[in-house]
Amino acid sequence: MTKKLKKIGVLTSGGDSPGMNAAIRSVVRACAFHNIESIGIYRGFQGMIEDDFKPMGARVVNNIINKGGTILKSARSKDFMTTEGRKKAYDNLIKNNVDALVIIGGNGSFTGGLVFNTEYNFPVIGIPGTIDNDIYGTSFTLGYDTALNTVVEVIDKIRDTASSHNRLFFVEVMGRDAGHIALNTGIGAGAEEILIPEEDMGLDRLLDSLRKSKASGKSSSIVVIAEGDKIGKNVFELKDYVDENMPEYEVRVSILGHMQRGGTPSCFDRVLASRLGVKAVETLLEGKSNYMVGLLKDEIVLTPLEQAVKGKSQIDEELIRVSDIVSI
Repeated sequence: MTKKLKKIGVLTSGGDSPGMNAAIRSVVRACAFHNIESIGIYRGFQGMIEDDFKPMGARVVNNIINKGGTILKSARSKDFMTTEGRKKAYDNLIKNNVDALVIIGGNGSFTGGLVFNTEYNFPVIGIPGTIDNDIYGTSFTLGYDTALNTVVEVIDKIRDTASSHNRLFFVEVMGRDAGHIALNTGIGAGAEEILIPEEDMGLDRLLDSLRKSKASGKSSSIVVIAEGDKIGKNVFELKDYVDENMPEYEVRVSILGHMQRGGTPSCFDRVLASRLGVKAVETLLEGKSNYMVGLLKDEIVLTPLEQAVKGKSQIDEELIRVSDIVSI
């Protein structure tokens, strides 16, 4: 890419996550610092197709670093999956004199950016924004740290009720394909068991563990389960199984759902978003494209978008070992 950049577009796509606004702010202000224009694209790829663009200056992003969600809104776009839809998006970028894109989102968003770059050779940089922390090439995605704190706070409250009534609670957290949230919050909240997609615990082992907890003197238990865990068809089927085999427990289910995505971003997520936004802009200014900016060993690094999309984030085996020891 040899063309001198004059205007960079920024959009948020897919599920929202705390820290997206901080990343938007960082991209816009990094552009202002380097004396280039920035333009916000509303509703992700769908807004790009529908020409939903708005110029953004340094003052436009005042007081958003502390807000959850995304001021640019987000949407999933079936139209962008078509050749015709992407052609409309490209035409609108050219009409608005946009030279490059910063895409804040997850794997699906990065896949869209890759396809778009392949068809039009349009410069793209990705910033990982998803609470699931399931993207290869970064140890933390935007919103993950905030989601962990939200979940731990809620489980602490649930434990009060569990202890008061001698109940067993299954607490389902997000994580369709990865158990990062469940594993970390399970340890942080002192859960008796943690069920994640990467580890097939099995029903018999779960019952054995719960019986050992009961025999050791525990009158209540918390089991944190990632939504993608394969131990049962769903968490309610799991509850029914335990009800049948351990009638001494009064079993309840709490599905935390979308509350995990919302809320004020943590300091960590605000700082990470600020670092990633600056790096995204400066990477484009260096003439590079098709990379995701991420954090590894506290350094901001570049990972080819294709690797970020095709690679698989790894669960921390040491944390699994720790969870087995401290839940005794």
